[in-house]
Amino acid sequence: MKFDNLRNWPEYWKQLQSVLLDPKVDEATLEASLREARKKMPLPVLWLLGKTQAGKTSIIRALTGNEAAEIGNGFQPCTRYSRFYDCPGDMPVVRFLDTRGLGEVAYDPNDDVHYCESQAHLLLAVMKVADMHQEPVFEVLRTVRQRHPEWPLLMVQTGLHELYPADSKHILPWPYGDEPLPNTLPVELRRALLAQRAAAEKLPGATPVRWVAVDLTVPEDGFEPPNYGLEALWQAIEFMLPLGLQHQLTSEKEVRDLYERTAHQHIVGYSLTAAGVGALPVVDLVAVSTVQAKLLHGLAVLYGQRWDKRAITEFLALVGVGIASSYLARMVGRAVTKVIPVLGQTIGAAWGASASGATTYALGKAAVYFFTRRKEGLNVDPDTLRRIYVEALESGASLLKERLRGK
Repeated sequence: MKFDNLRNWPEYWKQLQSVLLDPKVDEATLEASLREARKKMPLPVLWLLGKTQAGKTSIIRALTGNEAAEIGNGFQPCTRYSRFYDCPGDMPVVRFLDTRGLGEVAYDPNDDVHYCESQAHLLLAVMKVADMHQEPVFEVLRTVRQRHPEWPLLMVQTGLHELYPADSKHILPWPYGDEPLPNTLPVELRRALLAQRAAAEKLPGATPVRWVAVDLTVPEDGFEPPNYGLEALWQAIEFMLPLGLQHQLTSEKEVRDLYERTAHQHIVGYSLTAAGVGALPVVDLVAVSTVQAKLLHGLAVLYGQRWDKRAITEFLALVGVGIASSYLARMVGRAVTKVIPVLGQTIGAAWGASASGATTYALGKAAVYFFTRRKEGLNVDPDTLRRIYVEALESGASLLKERLRGK
C-alpha cells in the first residue's frame, strides 16, 4: 500500500472484501506483521509517579476520556507494582505507565524505577497541592534526573479546590500559567503551589521543569469545569512530547458524543497500526485488510449492529465508490480532479502520509456514519458517506503526519 504500489489497489480492495465476507486469516502471519508494524510506529509512553491519591488515575481518565471503571479494567501489570494502560486497548495510540504510590510502608520503588526508566518518554510527577510531604516523590525524581538529565519533566499539581476558602469556585479564566502566580489566588493555595515549585528547583537535570496546576473532579463535586486546567496540561504534554496526542485521542472539534469519542480512539489506533503495516512490502496487503476488517467489526459491536453478510455487502457497495473515485483521481490526475474538486485537494496529502493508515482512518469514519444511521433506523445517504470518506482521508493524513513527525 505504499505510494509506489497504487497499481495494486484492485488487489487490496478484493482482499478487504474477502477478509470481511470470509474471515479466514493465518493468525501467526498476521501477528508477525503486527509486531513489525509496532516497531515502525512505537508508542509514546507517559510515566506517571506520585503518592497514593495524588490523582494519577484521574489524569489518565481526563486525558483519554475513559470512565474510571474502564481504566480499572484496562490496566495490565508490567512489574509487581507497575502497570501499563494502553489507550485504546486493542490498537493503542499512547501508553501510560503507572507506578504504585510512593511513600507507602514496606514499598521499595527501586526495581520499578529501573524498569520504568527503560520504557518512558515523558515523566509526569503528580503532587496533591495540599500535601506538603513530597519527599518520597522528590527522592525518585532526583535519582531519575541524575541518570537522565536530558529527560523532560512535567510536574502536575492537583486538588486545587482543597485549599479554596469555603464556598469558593474556580477562578476563570485559568490563571496558573502566569509568572509569577497572581496575587488574586487564595493565599493558602498560592503559598502551597510556590512551596512545591521551590522544592523542585533543587532537582538535578539539564532541562527545565515545567509546571501545570489542575483540578480534576466529578460533576457532583460542584466545581465547573470539572476538568479545570486540562487544556493547559495537554499543551504542556505536547510541548514536551510533540506527537499531537490530544487530537489523536479526543479530536474535540469533531467528536460529539461518547460513542463517537470511543470510536475515534479505536479508529486512530487501528490507523497507526495499519500505517506501520503499510510500510512493509506489498505482500502484506492481507495484514492491512485484516487490520481494517478488525476495526470495522469492532465498530459494529460498539454501535450494537449486526455485521453480517448483508450489512457488509451494503457498506462495501456504498464506500467502494468513494475508494474507487479516490484511486482514479490519483491515477488520472488533474483531468479528474476538475470534475471532483474536493479530491484534488485531499488525495495527494493522504497518500503522501501513508496510504494504509489514511485509508483505514477514512474507512472507520465512514463506518461510524453507516452504523449511526442504522442504529437510529435511518437510511444511509450514499453522497454523505462518500463525502465523509473523502474528508477523512485528508484529516487522517494530517493526523498520521503529526504522529510520524514526532516518532
